[in-house]
Amino acid sequence: MKQSCVYIMASKRNGTLYTGVTANLPKRAFEHREGLMKGFSKKYGCKILVWYQVHESMIEAITREKQIKAGSPAKKLALIEALNPEWKDLYESLI
Repeated sequence: MKQSCVYIMASKRNGTLYTGVTANLPKRAFEHREGLMKGFSKKYGCKILVWYQVHESMIEAITREKQIKAGSPAKKLALIEALNPEWKDLYESLI
């Protein structure tokens, strides 16, 4: 699944959120799950893929990532709730 994506990882339902961008979502989500990504997501245990959006280009994905990061926590929660109201780990649907 090589495509430009923006995604949100969570530590738990309504927990700490990490927003990122990647060209290989299954690989990146696996790295987060296994604690292989150093930094914020590892420190706060953001291991659950709760939201993602596919884009035509990496530039579009990065632009969307910046919009999401600039938004309020409530807006991020609304994005997740609209796509994934049960906060299921979407990683399993990728592999």
